[in-house]
Amino acid sequence: MAAAVGLVFALLVIFQMSSSVSALSSNYYDQTCPKLESAVTNAVKKAMMNDKTVPAALLRMQFHDCFIRGCDASVLLASKGKNKAEKDGPPNISLHAFYVIDNAKKAVEALCPGVVSCADILALAARDAVALSGGPTWDVPKGRKDGRISKASETRQLPAPTFNISQLQQSFSQRGLSLKDLVALSGGHTLGFAHCSSFQNRIHSFNATLDVDPTLNPSFGSSLRSVCPAHNKVKNAGATMDSSTTTFDNVYYKLLLQGNSLFSSDQALLSTRETKALVSKFASSQEMFEKAFVKSMIKMSSISGGQEIRLDCKVVR
Repeated sequence: MAAAVGLVFALLVIFQMSSSVSALSSNYYDQTCPKLESAVTNAVKKAMMNDKTVPAALLRMQFHDCFIRGCDASVLLASKGKNKAEKDGPPNISLHAFYVIDNAKKAVEALCPGVVSCADILALAARDAVALSGGPTWDVPKGRKDGRISKASETRQLPAPTFNISQLQQSFSQRGLSLKDLVALSGGHTLGFAHCSSFQNRIHSFNATLDVDPTLNPSFGSSLRSVCPAHNKVKNAGATMDSSTTTFDNVYYKLLLQGNSLFSSDQALLSTRETKALVSKFASSQEMFEKAFVKSMIKMSSISGGQEIRLDCKVVR
């Protein structure tokens, strides 16, 4: 009997997820807010003119939103009273460029008040971040709703840069994402910058006998150690994610195969035959990487979340 109840519950959860995902549509706002996408794109373009780190920030913001309670813009909510929100959780302290979403929301509200969710604006902004950095563009399915709950404690569920392949696989599979999705979405690391704390474990006291991770290219490891000494006191010290950090390309995979990746979670992609084959495939063909990335982004950004449309992305009505 218990097994039957469990099966019914599991099927109900699957049905709820699939019905939510199927409710998304590329032309969701065609009648109610036809100028939505150009308003969001303009906000992202304007921000990028003043700050080259904006695309990486928006892409990371989308990942961190979708992995906690689904793609419901809960990462945008401000802490209030005794409730510490997601954006103030340890993995999210370095998230920035929230103002880009706020500016896009203001522009959209001026066009069509109370119609478009913050979650959809974030999904569109992440797409624009990729496209405006030289990467692919795609039709974003829309119709997400905004969530009301945001807890810093839940950010512990985010995959960490120290994760091994089994931890990564578990984290992604819990969200309906495959190993191929994992490898393709990791390609988002082609944009951006990482603080020393994210890869310190690979360059100092790696294990009982080795100071540096032996899978790191020795010269690359040395350069990281010079930027990030053992007792680093420089707050913003770190390294770019790849050598073309403001361009969305497949250089991340090429560097990974050369032992020039930053995170343990990057290196972990070479630890199984299936994931290593995908890394090699994406390193050899930007076209195949982009095709897989778009497919996985659409899949990830369709993880269901909220229940309402927020008028201000930072606060619940």
